Amino acid sequence: MIVSLLYHVTRHLLSIPGALLCRETTRDAELLVLRHENSILRRQLGKRLRYQPADRLWFSALSRLIPRRRWASVFPVTPATLLSWHRRLIARKWDYTARRTKPGRPATPPAIRQLVLRLAAENSRWGHRRIHGELARLGHTVAASTVWNILHAADVDPAPRRNGPTWREFLAAQANSIIACDFAHIDTIGMQRLYALVFLEHGNRRLHVAGVTTHPTGEWVAQQARNLAYNLGTRTESLRFLIRDRDTKYTRKFDVVFEADDIEILKTPPQAPKTNAHCERVIGTLRREILDHILVVNTTHAHRVLTEYAHHYNHHRPHQARNQQPPEATSPPPRIPNHSSHQIVRKRLLGGIINEYHHAA
Repeated sequence: MIVSLLYHVTRHLLSIPGALLCRETTRDAELLVLRHENSILRRQLGKRLRYQPADRLWFSALSRLIPRRRWASVFPVTPATLLSWHRRLIARKWDYTARRTKPGRPATPPAIRQLVLRLAAENSRWGHRRIHGELARLGHTVAASTVWNILHAADVDPAPRRNGPTWREFLAAQANSIIACDFAHIDTIGMQRLYALVFLEHGNRRLHVAGVTTHPTGEWVAQQARNLAYNLGTRTESLRFLIRDRDTKYTRKFDVVFEADDIEILKTPPQAPKTNAHCERVIGTLRREILDHILVVNTTHAHRVLTEYAHHYNHHRPHQARNQQPPEATSPPPRIPNHSSHQIVRKRLLGGIINEYHHAA
């Protein structure tokens, strides 16, 4: 706007002498053009010739004082360039882009986009209509088409069911009806490898050490399954799935023991330990808390160590998945109103590797 105003003022001031003395003014205007051209050349001596906005303003204003037929011989630029400068000034005068609001709908806030993608990720069966309804319930007024566009832009299928439940969602939904098994290997002080068959109930995180052997044959594994089924008793009625890997030690006899109690066998894919993550995790706990800190002598020693730790694991060790309660806990611990009046005593297990703390009797 300032450049346009300055151009109009300069043009009108230069047009005053043109109205009085036309012939002399034309000659003087040509001299002014030549002088300004020389100043531009001196200013940019040895450089590529570039015209500043002030130069364009001056040449455009003087063009009114010189006949059009003489522009080609007077001005250092072509008439087309001179006219384009003039059109650019006029266009800038009528440009209201800065004062005009952006056309179309306002952009969707980033928080809404993140919330839409979060709802889609956490609810695989929700389509864009269901997500739109949840947003409306939360007080976010967006169109259903906006939700569809957000999902489509993120390469998320807006269909009602994008895919089946993930393995983690399945384990969480069926936790109370799942039991898993796996082998933990133990190296003795004499460099002999032992194999311990462990079972873990997902719902209450109860650990079972079925047995320890140096040669886990199919018959031995099937017998440990029978012993476990007998020890579980009526608790097998709440179990519906057994997760195991595809090891050949799990024979048909092993599966029949659980199928007799209407427990379906779920085999994990090859080289996919995360599908049996809970059992893998408890084996890692066995290693970190006892096996890495004790020298195992033989099979009997290993079975005694694991059995004692399993009792500690089920009756005392807190679990985050159970609100810091052990698997065998039936009620939360009592609240202590006066902490100073209760003495805490320590019980050492496995030679002091594990410590348990209780209130003194």
